[in-house]
Amino acid sequence: MYVVTGAGPVGFTVAEQLAEQGHQVRVLTRSGSGPDHPLVERLRVDAADPVRLTEAVAGAAAVFHCIHGSAYRAAAWAAELPPAEQVVMDAAASAGAVVVFPESLYSYSEPDRVMTEASPRTAAGGKRGIRTALLAARQAHAANTVSVVAGDFFGPRVTMAHAGERMVKPILAGKAVQFIGSTKQPHSFTYVPDLAAAMIAAAHKPELWNTVLHAPTGPAVTQRDMAAAHASAAAVAAPKVSAVPGWVFRAAGIFSTDMRELAEMLYQFERPFLMDSSQSQKLLSLEPTPLAEAAAATVAWWRGAAHPTQASA
Repeated sequence: MYVVTGAGPVGFTVAEQLAEQGHQVRVLTRSGSGPDHPLVERLRVDAADPVRLTEAVAGAAAVFHCIHGSAYRAAAWAAELPPAEQVVMDAAASAGAVVVFPESLYSYSEPDRVMTEASPRTAAGGKRGIRTALLAARQAHAANTVSVVAGDFFGPRVTMAHAGERMVKPILAGKAVQFIGSTKQPHSFTYVPDLAAAMIAAAHKPELWNTVLHAPTGPAVTQRDMAAAHASAAAVAAPKVSAVPGWVFRAAGIFSTDMRELAEMLYQFERPFLMDSSQSQKLLSLEPTPLAEAAAATVAWWRGAAHPTQASA
């Protein structure tokens, strides 16, 4: 039996793939959401509740912890994420289960270089420093853990992302698309089903536990290229694309916390931001989904009559 905490795009996809592989899955959220599948048990459990979580995790082979902060703010992350991860790792250690975490590129301290599994992860301050601290806490805990790093998300069920609703919805409506930073710099995007597949594969390979892996991620593309790929998949004209320059967010950040939090990460979109997943692909025996195929699946989901409600807890 496997446990998945959270039913956002990553948790939902992990649970769905596990069930399709014939595994019993227990999805824990505060709302009781998750895939509608005979092998999926959906429970209303707050993953921050140590008693309920320990009960729910008992007997599990692996826990896929797919819950993010309630708000995209360093203060919220600092208050919520470390204690929540400690609770999950404590419960997993008691059950003898490995904890698999989806992870970002935020902790990488030399982002101007191609980021590999061996690159330093010592970024400090703000949201980047929090991710660094989380990785250190996982390494120090008695539980077995594995962190699977991904670039910016795209794919079915991915709404709140740079390649999510702010890109796909305008394309399908025949409207212009506005990005942040630059439309000309190469950027690594990870297809969420590829991340989910890597997390599942890592859980099944004890020799890879207590390491940091990279999700299979295709060649970096510009934000303009990403929009063009989705327009092609939708069989519509490539949209007009523009970008809001970084100075606008930095200026607005003087008065707006949200803009200041976004400006902190603008370095990812103003310069080349590249990850290499070739080593992990070999270790996991996985390859990234071709962009054209991934874009087609993404467009098909957005064109569906209804979309599942995204829930992260």
